[in-house]
Amino acid sequence: MTRILAATDLSPAGRHAIDRASRLAGELGGELHLAHAIGPGLFDDIQRLLAPGSPPIAITLGNDASRQMQVIADELAAANSVEAECQVLFGTPVDALLEHAGDIAADLLVVGSRGEGYLRQLTIGSTALRLLRKTRRPALVVKHPPAGPYRRALVAMDFSPAALAALRLVRQIAPQAELTLLHAIEIPFESKMHYAGVNNDIIQQYRSEAWTKAMQQLRRLADIEHLTESVAQLSALHGNPTDLILEQANAQDCDLIVAGKRGDLHIVEELLLGSTTKHLLLEADRDVLVVSG
Repeated sequence: MTRILAATDLSPAGRHAIDRASRLAGELGGELHLAHAIGPGLFDDIQRLLAPGSPPIAITLGNDASRQMQVIADELAAANSVEAECQVLFGTPVDALLEHAGDIAADLLVVGSRGEGYLRQLTIGSTALRLLRKTRRPALVVKHPPAGPYRRALVAMDFSPAALAALRLVRQIAPQAELTLLHAIEIPFESKMHYAGVNNDIIQQYRSEAWTKAMQQLRRLADIEHLTESVAQLSALHGNPTDLILEQANAQDCDLIVAGKRGDLHIVEELLLGSTTKHLLLEADRDVLVVSG
């Protein structure tokens, strides 16, 4: 983990993301980069009302954003001894941020959960979700100001390459955190079996076999990844994945939820994020780390 890019709209929520990114950079010994994107044509109508020869509003805002970011960078250097490189980007926010992430070879993107004011550059449900759909870089969505290193992380485990990559990354960025590996068991056609009048004993047998298989897979994974019982709790539960993840994260007082993202970048954007990951980002009241396989 050598380069962390924190994208911000300079709102309080964006500052939460910067503070978490700064903390991670300090803990991991990585580089910290801050970026703010100004969309094209955002103030064209206002610009036309100004006197001829007036400086472009976007440039004025860019200079102001640069000054604000430098103030933040100075505060981070004083508080955490972390130096930050600042960049104001001009262009469609998603494309500009992803291009910049590629230019600096960012290992982790960090964004706030929502924007405020008239420059809502990174709002879950719009730009931030599109950013997460389009990138294959790991992304951390920060929803609260950091109180310290992550203490407990819940990892959604479906045994896919993306889930395995997510597990390995969270062990890098939160090496001291207690982990819960949660697998959500969904029995194929269970509702149809109930509707068809299949005996409950038979359905329960299917459930029991699925639980046994899931726990075997979790134990095998823990052995391969050298996860001891003191580090990781293994859990397989029946139910809707999103509901289970949110319930267990709350019950175990986790401050981070970790999920894998599957998908080929050539398929339709809407499909890339996956319904479970999208709902987690929208509904979770704690930070969410999304990792591609």
